[in-house]
Formats: sequence, structure tokens, C-alpha cells
Amino acid sequence: MKEEKLKTITKLFEGNEIRSIWDSKKEDYYFSVVDVISVLTESKIPKRYWTDLKRKLIEEGSQLYEKIVQLKLKSLKDGKYYLTDVLATEGIFRLIESVPKTI
Repeated sequence: MKEEKLKTITKLFEGNEIRSIWDSKKEDYYFSVVDVISVLTESKIPKRYWTDLKRKLIEEGSQLYEKIVQLKLKSLKDGKYYLTDVLATEGIFRLIESVPKTI
């Protein structure tokens, strides 16, 4: 099951680095939202894009917003660990559906 979920996400984002962490209690991966946004939108400032989208989700009362958690993931820039917005596999699929072409 663990490998199947990772393969599915990997195929969606092949060739792009998406930080993830395995939660053995919930038996699910959590993926960095900003990394996914970066790939989906090709935005030069994915953090800003995510901030704007998150605000829009809150205004719309989206259940996706309620599924966001923060976990410490290793930064791609400096190698340090920072709290990062993450979503489990199901949430990532919903995020993909939620990302508009423009905000």
C-alpha cells in the first residue's frame, strides 16, 4: 500500500522533486503543498501562489483547508528543517483539482 501511493504521486510529478514524509500510524504519505503548487503552476513564487490559494479556500469554506497540517521537512535550499504545509495523498489529489489556472 505504501509503495502504491508513492508510485501514483511520483507518476503525476515525474521528474520533479516533491518532498514527502511517511506517517506510519496513518499509513499515508504527506506531501509538501508548496512543492506540488510549484509543479502544477510553474509559478516563480510558489509560496505566494499557495498563500493566495489558501486564502481563497478559506473564503470558500473548502474542506481541503481543514486537512492541511504542518510538519518539519528538510528545505531544498539550506538543508534545515522547517514547518511546512503538507497534505496526505487524498488531499493532494483534491489540491490538484482546486488549483485554478489563475487566482
